[in-house]
Amino acid sequence: MESKVVEGKAKPRGKFPHIKRSGDFLFVSGTSSRRADDSIAGAETDKFGSTHLDIREQTRAVIENVRGILASMDAGLKDLVEISTYLVNMDDFDAYNEVYAQFFDEQGPARTTVAVHQLPHAYLLIEMKAIAYKPVSHAETQAAAGRTK
Repeated sequence: MESKVVEGKAKPRGKFPHIKRSGDFLFVSGTSSRRADDSIAGAETDKFGSTHLDIREQTRAVIENVRGILASMDAGLKDLVEISTYLVNMDDFDAYNEVYAQFFDEQGPARTTVAVHQLPHAYLLIEMKAIAYKPVSHAETQAAAGRTK
């Protein structure tokens, strides 16, 4: 098994990896629209201190973050078999679904979407975790076997 915290992504807010490989499966930890500098895509505060949260922008950023995390293991969105989405407000479902459909269709991953009371930051409207199937190549298996001797 291999675990990874991916450089260039927001550091996890706990002791866990962004992604873990187990055999031919990749497990992506809960991912938000948080950037590496800890700012949040889809969360803007104006000069008067009013905050505007954009579920469309956050959804797009989350999916792009998942894409980048998968790329660290030579996988992509096409390799996803399951996504679980957590929305703070089900009133955001239609807008989230609209952006989701720009990345996936009925041939995409199985999906579950649930509402949650809150996420780890007040500005986060959405988080996703995912499972991908990306078979380990023969060369990778051989290299891993060589490292364990």
